[in-house]
Amino acid sequence: MKKGALHKELGVPEGKKIPKKKLEKAAHAGGKEGKRARLAETLGKLNHKGRSKK
Repeated sequence: MKKGALHKELGVPEGKKIPKKKLEKAAHAGGKEGKRARLAETLGKLNHKGRSKK
């Protein structure tokens, strides 16, 4: 995976959250951008509580 690639493709600065509407629109796109957006949506649904930050 390329860290920050989806942020670059969507024009959102790193460190800021990607708006849901922008992510949904990108998820319908094809290619790498669509794949990354769909993965981001899926991972956003997971429960990350209790996970230590490195």
